[in-house]
Amino acid sequence: MVWYYVIGIIYFLLLIAVCLRVIYETRSATKTMAYLLLIIFIPVAGMLFYILFGVNYWKIKLYNKKSTADEKLLNRLKKEMKVYSNAMVSPSELPAEDNRELALMLRKELKSPLTRRNSVKLLINGEEKFPEVLEALRNAKHHIHIEYYIYEQDEIGDQINTVLIQKAKEGVQVRLIYDDFGSPNISRKTEQKMREAGIGIYPFQKVLFYLLANRLNYRNHRKIIVIDGQTAFTGGINVSDKYINNKPGKLFWRDTHIRIDGPGVYYLQYLFLADWNFCTGKVIIPEEPHFSTPAIHKDDHFLQVAASGPDSDQPSVLFSLLQAIYLAKKEILITTPYFIPGDSILEALRISALSGLSVKLLVPGVCDSKLVNAASKSYYEDLLCAGVEIYMYQKGFVHAKTLVADGNLSIIGTANMDYRSFELNFEVNVLVYDREFSEKLRDVFFKDIEEAEKIDKDSWCQRTAYEQLPERVARLFSHVL
Repeated sequence: MVWYYVIGIIYFLLLIAVCLRVIYETRSATKTMAYLLLIIFIPVAGMLFYILFGVNYWKIKLYNKKSTADEKLLNRLKKEMKVYSNAMVSPSELPAEDNRELALMLRKELKSPLTRRNSVKLLINGEEKFPEVLEALRNAKHHIHIEYYIYEQDEIGDQINTVLIQKAKEGVQVRLIYDDFGSPNISRKTEQKMREAGIGIYPFQKVLFYLLANRLNYRNHRKIIVIDGQTAFTGGINVSDKYINNKPGKLFWRDTHIRIDGPGVYYLQYLFLADWNFCTGKVIIPEEPHFSTPAIHKDDHFLQVAASGPDSDQPSVLFSLLQAIYLAKKEILITTPYFIPGDSILEALRISALSGLSVKLLVPGVCDSKLVNAASKSYYEDLLCAGVEIYMYQKGFVHAKTLVADGNLSIIGTANMDYRSFELNFEVNVLVYDREFSEKLRDVFFKDIEEAEKIDKDSWCQRTAYEQLPERVARLFSHVL
């Protein structure tokens, strides 16, 4: 009987301690209340759930060190690279006045330089991306830097590996970072073969069983390739055959990527070097070829990068999307495979639609996660009632992450419009301030909605409570999806 009271007292003290930690460490009042209710009303299991998925242990202990190291690297690069001063421009030089506040925010508060004289190419699906990537890799002279969430050992993965091994044997510096959770198919045999060829290959945080939950919470979702400090690729397309629509009967994957040539590559290079130094513990001393003088391009695309993760002081990806929405005057076109926006994005879109802007959202009709899809649908009614048009893609699975505002701003990248991308994952988006490029992406959006089914507001809002129940329940888990 005495032990019963002792255990009860210990549990009560532990409960108080965990509740205090929730109150002090959780910024969102909604999340704080949800965690408190879970911990209090579901004994033991609720507390265990919070400890496994809610505690930011790695963010506090590990990523604070990364953030400090990244800051030192960025400051050193700014001092050492003469080309930086020539490539950086002021937001006042932007051709579209409406976007100057956005560019200023990213440059001043989030330390992302605005560059011009960039050549930018839109790449639709794996059919357009991978031939461009393979050609660029074969032309590499000094270094190849690759960072991916999913890196499959399938046909396209083997093709890229073959080129990387060949380039390494030719003396090109090849470095590869892969996410250990997203790329489970990279075997020890593959790693050994690549290392024997001279390739540096490392996982971004090895997933260990006893640290499984916390490490799974913070994944490297970036897709970056940088070649000779001159050319870069990023976007939604991972290294996998499923992104190449070349076989009948196969699920069609609709995705978007971007190729950059010019000084806009510099910040992507910085991100890679910072991530490399973090996950390998081997500091790369920047050389001139890493940030070489860019080739002169006839194109003059203004470009900026928004990157964020658990190591960020500010949620750059979220803030840049919000500012883009609020600065829009006429039209907002969004494509995202996972739509769990949170209050800030949801309210921004509703306000824009209620203010008379044309707001269109393209989401999957076919989704690879039923739980995420259900949670996404729980937000549709509020948007539809505000005047947002929602389209569900029917041709296959739409995996692109893009935004076009007023036909003069384009955002393409790795970040989904969900809580995980905004707060938990390492993500990167590219902002292109250019009307000609944005019109191309706008045309792609309208071509995509030809393959989509528009949701009828009246029919959607008249669904029974029984039909809506799974969506409402799934929404409760939005912060961990």
